[in-house]
Amino acid sequence: MARRSYASFGNADYGIWYRFAAVLVKPVTTALVKPEWSGWENFPKEGGFLTVVNHNSVIDPVVYAHFQYNSGRPPRILGKSSLFSVPFIGFMLRKTGQIPVYRDSTDAAQAFRAAIDAVNDGQVVQFYPEGTITRDPDIWPMTGKSGAARVALMTGAPVIPVAHWGAHEIVPPYGRGLGGKKAKVSLFPRHRVQVVAGPPVDLSRYQGQELTAQVLRSATEDIMAAITAVLEGIRGEQAPAERYDLRTAARDRAKQATDETQQSRQQQKEAGR
Repeated sequence: MARRSYASFGNADYGIWYRFAAVLVKPVTTALVKPEWSGWENFPKEGGFLTVVNHNSVIDPVVYAHFQYNSGRPPRILGKSSLFSVPFIGFMLRKTGQIPVYRDSTDAAQAFRAAIDAVNDGQVVQFYPEGTITRDPDIWPMTGKSGAARVALMTGAPVIPVAHWGAHEIVPPYGRGLGGKKAKVSLFPRHRVQVVAGPPVDLSRYQGQELTAQVLRSATEDIMAAITAVLEGIRGEQAPAERYDLRTAARDRAKQATDETQQSRQQQKEAGR
């Protein structure tokens, strides 16, 4: 696939710094990854759009950025604000136009506004709608947050689901592999990493509707279902019918801890009789 112009990326300086970053990063990813990338034909040839990507490993942003950069439409990635404070890394993130996400603060809306402005300016904005690396024991996408759906519905921009698989074998999520089994970092030999962009998510039924919590939840689930469908194609297997939910899991853990505490107190009480 021929590369496209950087003109749609807005500030020309971003292209210069992206090329510099590519000189530094691409040899590293090439040394670690056997890429199998496809689906660039689903990216719009011009105009702004969103990509929504599953999150399996801490190295996902590097792998995804390489994939997206090679398509000719370099992305603006939403990343944790703490990364922008890391020496050199923060400098490069700012120079390449990445967008810091300030969680749980009065500055949290800045990323949202920046994403809308970037899309309206004809740029590519990438979201990890799960908000963090998946906790699903079998590394399927979790429930998503509504930011990508909100930006998509407010701008009318296409939403392209992207799934990748294999980076978790290089750096496992939370030190665990499939089924929650312990796993170690494995840099060599190179691992096959598949990245596939699917067709745009159909959000047409939400256009013109008020952006209520229910509309955003439904649109977000459509986005997560599209990502999951692409990943099912890569893995050749079906995802669980029920998506892993961090909040539900947290409530279950809290309830289990409470039950265990009560049971322990009851046993101590009975033992003291």
